[in-house]
Amino acid sequence: MTIDERLERLTERHEALTMSLELLTRDVQDLTTDVRELRTTAQQDGENIRALARIAEIHHERLTRLEG
Repeated sequence: MTIDERLERLTERHEALTMSLELLTRDVQDLTTDVRELRTTAQQDGENIRALARIAEIHHERLTRLEG
């Protein structure tokens, strides 16, 4: 194998690695966006669950007062 062939092969490998890295970077960016959206959704769900728990508590107290 000549030096020119080696250089050509290395260039091809470099280009393939660069392309692979670009795809991986995009995937990581997409995943980062998804995780942020999931975090926001989980926080909203937590707030909604706390609100529902408070409503249930108020109803329970009301029923207890009506029964007693």
